Amino acid sequence: MRTFIYAIWLICQVFTFAVFFNAILSWIVMVSPRNRFIISLYLVFRQITNPILAPLRRIIPLIGMMDITPIIAIVILQIIGQVLYSYL
Repeated sequence: MRTFIYAIWLICQVFTFAVFFNAILSWIVMVSPRNRFIISLYLVFRQITNPILAPLRRIIPLIGMMDITPIIAIVILQIIGQVLYSYL
């Protein structure tokens, strides 16, 4: 059981970093839209994080021009991770 909880905790941590890097790369893509490596890296991270961010984007509206769903996703993932970590 501890191994299963640890695996879920680890997945939460990996998704947290993926959401963070996706947000950073989305800004970099806007600054340098011709860099193919950055664009391909952004597309990979977008596909990884889309299952987490898409449902949140349906619920949480934009604030002005800002999408705060990555922040909300990171907070939710960290809460889940901390609850699971307390069981280890």
